[in-house]
Formats: sequence, structure tokens, C-alpha cells
Amino acid sequence: MARTDGHGNPNWTRDETILALDLYLQLGGRVPSKAAPEVIALSALLRTMPYHRDASKNANFRNPDGVAFKLMNIRQVATGRGLANVSRTDRIVWEEYGHQPDRVASLANSIRDGMTVLEGLDAAEDAAEIEEFREGRLLTLLHYRRERDGKLRGKLLDARRASGLRCEICGLERPELSPDLQEALFETHHIQPLALTGDTRTRVADLALLCACCHRIIHRMIAVAGRWISVEEAAERLR
Repeated sequence: MARTDGHGNPNWTRDETILALDLYLQLGGRVPSKAAPEVIALSALLRTMPYHRDASKNANFRNPDGVAFKLMNIRQVATGRGLANVSRTDRIVWEEYGHQPDRVASLANSIRDGMTVLEGLDAAEDAAEIEEFREGRLLTLLHYRRERDGKLRGKLLDARRASGLRCEICGLERPELSPDLQEALFETHHIQPLALTGDTRTRVADLALLCACCHRIIHRMIAVAGRWISVEEAAERLR
């Protein structure tokens, strides 16, 4: 039975499957040959995925053969015709996005833009430590990186300092601590996913101040639920 990952290659991620689905939908459900320019172009793009630097050293990693097979797998999920050896990721991504071509195109564009942003960074190491959101590993990684921006965090702390630093989920505040220790309790959280906002300039109004514990919890909630969860919903759940 044909395989889409190639011998010794990692399984296809959500990011890559979304990119393949975008091509499938652009082609109106037609699956071209491995020699088609669009298949070769997608193969070349996938081989530059930041968290696959080691795998891309393998000549058969996401080669045109593999891309063509992936498109056939997507067609099988969509129509029931063709190869039966489809992955769970293929089925999930189709169920979530198969009938939303505009949404898929938007996500695919965000992923391609994100690949450019992460070029040259050690995304593979960071990707192993994150709670992956529905939008895929790469956009989740960009979300984490943006939240760790020291300048952005500094602006948020400055904006909140006058009224007192407190977690917007659990209400934690420690005014008795020295300013540097008090600030160490808090992290920035983006109230909208990168997939919706795009790689735009972040404003303080786009951020929430959370204690480190609640920040980890809300990211876990988002990953488990498979959808975005607001600060207000997280606070209500914890209550």
C-alpha cells in the first residue's frame, strides 16, 4: 500500500496537511501527477518547513511522489474514491476544513508567512515543548514566540502597573512583593490566535496579563478543546 510519509520520514503534520488541502481545493478536487508544477512547488515548500530541518536532508522527504499521494489521500476522505490508507490527521483536517475553502486559504497563507518569519530559528526544539492549537504547530509556535516578546511584555506591565498587577483569570496579585518579584509572576497572553489576526503589529489592547499557571492552563484548554477559548471562558471554567 502506498505511503504518504516515505520510509523513515515523520508523519504529516496538521500544517502540512492544511497546505495540501489548500492545493486540493484550489484544483477543484483534481489530483495532478507528481510532475505537475503545483505538486513540485508544494514539495519544495514543505521541504523548507522550519521544524523539519533534519528530515529534509532525506531526498525522499515530502518529495513530489509523497505530495501526490497525500492529495490522493485527501480525495479519498472527500469522496470515498481512491487510496484507503489515509491518516487520522487527514480525516480530522477534512472534517474541520474540507467545506471551508476560504478559511483553508487564509490558514495556508498564514502558514506560508509564518515559515518566512521562523526561517533561521530553531523551531524544531521549541515545537516539541508547546501545546499545539487547532491551527497547527507552526502558527502555535509563532503565537508562543510573540507572547515571549520582552518588549511587548514590558508595555503590558507598564499599562497595568497603575491599577495593580493581577491575573485576569484567577485574580492573583502580590502587592507585598518587590516590583521585580511581582512582575516575575506574570506573562502576556494574546486574546486572539495568530491565524485570525495575521502577523500584524500587536497592541496592548490585544493582550491579557496572566499568572504563569493560568497561562499554561488556558493554552492546555485551547489544545484539548480544539478551539479558541477566551480569558473570560477560562476564568468561568476555573470558578
